[in-house]
Amino acid sequence: MTKRKKIEAYKEIIVEAILEKKGQNITILDFEELENTSSDLFIICEGNSTTQLNAIVDSIEEFMRVHLGEKPWHIEGESNQSWILMDYVNVVIHVFTPETRHFYNIEELWADAKITQITENSSLIK
Repeated sequence: MTKRKKIEAYKEIIVEAILEKKGQNITILDFEELENTSSDLFIICEGNSTTQLNAIVDSIEEFMRVHLGEKPWHIEGESNQSWILMDYVNVVIHVFTPETRHFYNIEELWADAKITQITENSSLIK
């Protein structure tokens, strides 16, 4: 499997896992065209409570393990509970509360990336 196909598979599985737990405002930042980035893709979403944030993270972990046999390299922020970062090396997932997401505004920091919005009713899996 090529690197790009692997990243696409990650993206599809992660978005489905987020939607499974009703994660909202899903944004994908694709850094393929940019140089010197720490990863190839950021996937950003929101949950309305700490319980929902944890459910989204658990769902992503389960979907990635079951469908692709992958475990996160690192998870940060589980004790913070307003921003949980999951690092799968080439793909980094940011799970925010709406207030924390607005405060850090990651999309603005990476405005030169290719940005894709995923709606609640959409699916990347064909």
